[in-house]
Amino acid sequence: MSMLQVSGLTKSFGGFTAVDNVSFSVEEGQILGLLGPNGSGKSTTFNCIAGMLKPTAGSVKLAGEEIGGLSADATCRKGIGRTFQIPRPFRELTLLENAMLAAHFGSDGHLSHDEAEAIARDALTLAQLPTDANAVVGGLGAAGLKKLELARAIATRPKLLLADESLGGLDGGEMRQAADMLKRIRDERGITIVWVEHIMGVLLSVVDRVLVLDHGAVIFEGTPREAQQDEKVAEVYLGPPETRAA
Repeated sequence: MSMLQVSGLTKSFGGFTAVDNVSFSVEEGQILGLLGPNGSGKSTTFNCIAGMLKPTAGSVKLAGEEIGGLSADATCRKGIGRTFQIPRPFRELTLLENAMLAAHFGSDGHLSHDEAEAIARDALTLAQLPTDANAVVGGLGAAGLKKLELARAIATRPKLLLADESLGGLDGGEMRQAADMLKRIRDERGITIVWVEHIMGVLLSVVDRVLVLDHGAVIFEGTPREAQQDEKVAEVYLGPPETRAA
């Protein structure tokens, strides 16, 4: 079953079209890598799916239900969780309180304090963060902040997770850990994932399928192996063949 079905998605800002007639689907339990250079339309596509932006045209369906144009909070309650490229946790709150707040945000308003705490502790555990009620945000480095972003998204109890550049600002080992964590979230919780990145290497070793955007349009869709062999993808990342180093 398709967990996410995007058809003819278009987003324009005045005379500029940032996303141009993009269509793709993600099957339940898959990890789709959404790739492209800076300015290719990845984040705008994400924001249209997540309810941060209203599409100019097209359809976004979650498990067969149209959600395109819903607000971000309504989209979250329908079952879409997301992380942000730049983590902005509530620094005056503890890790547990951050995750509990996310649990309430993703609920229908009938979540008790104890239920929210249980969901939050579970999400923090999955993200390999301390569940101690006194653990604070100030002690986290770049990798820890990325983990907290994932924990907060997981705490909304999504069917579909949108992971926005989870590797940004991390070193090689931290990138590998972040990629493994996304795979574990899929494997252990059955959460379907769309992962936006501009860093190809680590992502291609984890995802099931790849979608590549350039100038707001789809230029490739296929397997990671096919993406590595595709000349259009290589040109977007490396430039025309005549300009590449021998």
